[in-house]
Amino acid sequence: MYEIMTAEEAVKLIKDGDCICVNSFVGIESPVELHEAIYKRFKETGSPAHLTMVSSAGFGVWDENRNAEGYIRDGAVDRLICGHFGAMLSTKKLILEDRFEAYNLPLGCISHAIRAQAGGLPGALSKVGLDIFVDPRIEGPGINNISKDDRYVKLVNVDGEEFLYYKLPKMTIALIKGTAADRFGNISFDDMYMSGDALSICQAVRANGGKVIVQVDKLVRKPARPRNAIIPGCLVDAIVVIEPEPSESGYEALTGSFEIPSGQWDMWVEIIDRLSSTHRRNNVTADIIAKRATEELHEEDIVNIGIGIPENISRFAKAKGILNKITLTVESGGVGGFPASGPVFGAMIGAASVYDMANQFDLYDNGGLDICFMGALEVDRYGNVNSHRGPGAYAGIGGFANITAKTPTVVFCLTFDTKGLKVIERDDGSLKIVNEGDIAKFVDEVHSISFSGKRAMANGQRVLYITERCVFELTEKGLKLIEVYPGIDMEKDIIDRIPFPVLIDEALKKGNKK
Repeated sequence: MYEIMTAEEAVKLIKDGDCICVNSFVGIESPVELHEAIYKRFKETGSPAHLTMVSSAGFGVWDENRNAEGYIRDGAVDRLICGHFGAMLSTKKLILEDRFEAYNLPLGCISHAIRAQAGGLPGALSKVGLDIFVDPRIEGPGINNISKDDRYVKLVNVDGEEFLYYKLPKMTIALIKGTAADRFGNISFDDMYMSGDALSICQAVRANGGKVIVQVDKLVRKPARPRNAIIPGCLVDAIVVIEPEPSESGYEALTGSFEIPSGQWDMWVEIIDRLSSTHRRNNVTADIIAKRATEELHEEDIVNIGIGIPENISRFAKAKGILNKITLTVESGGVGGFPASGPVFGAMIGAASVYDMANQFDLYDNGGLDICFMGALEVDRYGNVNSHRGPGAYAGIGGFANITAKTPTVVFCLTFDTKGLKVIERDDGSLKIVNEGDIAKFVDEVHSISFSGKRAMANGQRVLYITERCVFELTEKGLKLIEVYPGIDMEKDIIDRIPFPVLIDEALKKGNKK
């Protein structure tokens, strides 16, 4: 039977050595007050200590002095297992200083492993991750020098096929953020941007003899409609009521509390960007890439658009008249709306459906998307892409590996080089490279593999690399240059600047620059 508690009372249920699973998504829907109560208790008593933290998509709030950052920094946590660390500003720096163990697994694979544990299985099989960094034959999931535990990802053979086997520690504490609890303890998520892995986390923790702690905005007397009660009260141990601070009305667009036609998406994007201090800077380079990428969209496509340069695709899709004829999706479970970005990445404007995150990755892992558009830090001679690890910096793979693993058409949107690159578009539509960037993006070998060209070819996927000056396509023999934009000198601006040989389309050899 659940009890209503204060945050301070609830976190006393957490013991030294517990494995805490947090239901959040990058920077949204984290039970902030519960985390801060843990930190307060740790500062006062030194407990709970030696914690393991698990989260499919990470649990920061873009503030190194809030949420879990304090108790992680001060030594309460021995290890972290997350799909993404982007919103954990302090933590992701400490990881590279070897302050504690940290493991990065594909977001969807963690979600599926949580669901497996809820069902009494020790782990989950997946083909996602084969031939990329997480594969034990390549690097394994450990991020830093002290993360050597090989239990979390294993290569296995089932009926003659290779899989990766993802296994999580036995989870003993659930930290969940919901909207309301009724008098039976049932938890609804009506005003939340997503429900994530909430139900599976609670089922797993309960089966493991642990404690489920849920932070809600309010108590309601009338029971939720059964379909809206994501977590039944019988799974809940502690309910903590934290009345939220009043939020700007624009954020209501992300809760699905009213219908938003596709024609109003732009308006709400602007409102939410202003509220979250997100500034979408249009620039010639990104626009060139996004405009060309949009040509790959077709009516009725089911699509995932990544952050960064790909976000610009939506503007050109609207101008082309196709935006309301495709179905956009986001990793957290949203389908049929417009993905938000910045601090509220994971939320969706005007979603038609928001379901459990594991179900979204069922769709992704099994090729349910028609096309995806992703960013890239590096591309090498084999078509491999690094998107998760830069020099001295680490964000994590997130849902990238799942999204690109089986999608029939994968489009990478990236500049040819960076840091100083400047391109102008002449009045006749032709392009001129004014300044080249100091950092090459096409390299002989990527520093870490987020996407395997070899695996894509074996899967029969179509893979494009769209830049501000040209387009490459992946072939069995490597990259093939298939388009050069007007005004670009193929030899000087492309071939001479790539450190490895590329194939050249026959039409380009004849001087027909499409």
